[in-house]
Amino acid sequence: MIESIILGILQGIFEWLPISSEGILAITSYLLKEPHPIDISLFLHFGTLLAVLIYFKKEWKEILTFKDKKLLSFLTISTFFSLIFGFLIYQWLKTISLFGSYLLLIVGIGLLLSGFFSEKREKFNFNLNFFHSAVICGILQGFSVIPGFSRSGSTIFGLSLGIKNPTEILKISYMMSVPVVILANLYLVFKNPILISPKSVISLVFSFLVGILVLDYLMKISQRINFSKFCFLFGSLCILGSILLKFL
Repeated sequence: MIESIILGILQGIFEWLPISSEGILAITSYLLKEPHPIDISLFLHFGTLLAVLIYFKKEWKEILTFKDKKLLSFLTISTFFSLIFGFLIYQWLKTISLFGSYLLLIVGIGLLLSGFFSEKREKFNFNLNFFHSAVICGILQGFSVIPGFSRSGSTIFGLSLGIKNPTEILKISYMMSVPVVILANLYLVFKNPILISPKSVISLVFSFLVGILVLDYLMKISQRINFSKFCFLFGSLCILGSILLKFL
């Protein structure tokens, strides 16, 4: 039970940070001698998925009732490209998996540059239109199948190229994960039904409880900081995550 609680807490914390939660959980599961460590790390995303659904219940209601067609279109387009590129990358994973930490480092540097140019009041806006932004974010999310490459870090970077509101960036980044996580977990459970067990349920509960608390904390912080500080914070976390994964 202690091991299950630890895994749930780690997922609830690292899912929202630009540090690969899959990498952290897979390593922890391996050290705890859990079977199928990578599958467990992916399966626990279901707990934080529930946190996203409940925390942003108003936004999801508007999407499902077609009141927010713009966000619905964005999530549809980004999910399509995430699945296409994620599947292709998954097929080549044996040859590119070593580059996850380096890609995360590049994302971190990109966020730092975004914050720097914004702080200097220089133009750093590619004027991405709606479709281009959705495609870029979808492709970046697809790259998160690479071990060590953060989904949240990559999508936050992609969204920052066209959006300057930290709260809006985090909201869309976290909501983007829902369709992909649902499909991924359906596949995992179909492939490995043993993942559903009393231990995994305990992990999911703590993943949800800790996840919704950390999510609420980060969203409140994002409302009190400007765009440049937001980029500096998450860019630094990306770089820290890449260094940690390099030595683990």
